Amino acid sequence: MECQNYPKFTPEMRKTHKILIPNMAPVQFRILAAVMEQAGYSCELLENCGSQVSELGLKYVHNDTCYPALLVIGQFLDALGSGKYDLDRTALIITQTGGGCRASNYIHLLRKALVKAGYPQVPVVSLNFSGLEKDSGLPMTMPLMRRLLAVICYGDLLVSLKAQTEPYERRKGEAKACQEKWLDTICGWVREDRGWTGREIKAAMPEIAADFAAIPVCRTPKVKVGVVGEIYVKYSPLGNNGLEDFLRSQDCEVNLPGLMGFVQYCAYNPVETARLYGGGFWEKHLSEVVLQYIESMESVMIQVLRDHGYHAPLPFRELIQLTGGIIGRGNKMGEGWLLTAEMLELVRAGYENIVCAQPFGCLPNHICGKGMINKIRELHPEANITPIDYDPSATRVNQENRIKLMLAVARERLTAGTAPAEEKSPAAVRPVRRKVLA
Repeated sequence: MECQNYPKFTPEMRKTHKILIPNMAPVQFRILAAVMEQAGYSCELLENCGSQVSELGLKYVHNDTCYPALLVIGQFLDALGSGKYDLDRTALIITQTGGGCRASNYIHLLRKALVKAGYPQVPVVSLNFSGLEKDSGLPMTMPLMRRLLAVICYGDLLVSLKAQTEPYERRKGEAKACQEKWLDTICGWVREDRGWTGREIKAAMPEIAADFAAIPVCRTPKVKVGVVGEIYVKYSPLGNNGLEDFLRSQDCEVNLPGLMGFVQYCAYNPVETARLYGGGFWEKHLSEVVLQYIESMESVMIQVLRDHGYHAPLPFRELIQLTGGIIGRGNKMGEGWLLTAEMLELVRAGYENIVCAQPFGCLPNHICGKGMINKIRELHPEANITPIDYDPSATRVNQENRIKLMLAVARERLTAGTAPAEEKSPAAVRPVRRKVLA
């Protein structure tokens, strides 16, 4: 099949086809599926995993292609071969950032793999903000963009609240149940086309945070671990071998920086490109408009977290400033300077034990992640960072053993009282507030 003759997802297919969604960020993407359902699409968030997923990816994609591509394509092919779907009425959706990373080429690799695997009739929908696939059948309208941004904001809030409550809860399972309750509620709002305006977000977020804050907790000191890295491996349990669950099993509090930071990073980069190389009106000003709109939601989330005694991330504008004199903001392939900035912010906030999750051979992440560790340690001697490579040939046991070595150092520091002072983290105020709310 010629490349230009690939099957296109047409507007008419909205009524006939089910769209399968790869499960990168489970919480955020679950609400994203509800947004698509509200827009009239039938969709399903994939949850299939296992060794067969990577094996299928290796079978139909060159093994030099980065690990996230292998997994996403393998997950799609595994689902199509499961017998659960009518292959003549099934479509796939994949995101494209439009950056210089190989991620923008996943869609072409996927189409080629579909033909080789015997599914040439299955169309692929591109979800992107760059106009890369103008005939994808999923027009990126302004209302849809606003709903997607609200989805990410709600998802980031739920992830943060659960992560900071679950390790300390007196009755196990309450934080997870609370998250599930609010996920169902928010998805219900979205399907009814409400809950996504600025006014509604401002009203809903304090109620969500108060519900988590009412969960009885016991704030015994625990090792605090931050997770950074390539966006898919960072968030996807399939990509990182259930990293968050493993860290929680080791009695740690896990901080996973929000997905909205990456969205803001993508919106900001054209401004930096225009500053470095010149650009037109849109490059210089459109990004600023988008950033200001996102900041209106970001500021609400940050204030709500602080008001209820939780650690809140730095505003994006302040996150940018952390990189000054450390890494140039023109370094924006893949996660680029944002990866370094997130590590610096985590150390500042008291999450000085950091897992840097990266696909093996991912050059941007090796430079901006692994390559910046020594510089960060020079500035922050307390930083305890370990890079972990994820690849089909990497064993889970080896990855977890390396993380355990990092945690051993962290526990020694915690026991010896050499961990950073509590006032470094806003989360230190939580015990007093929690007693009142509980």
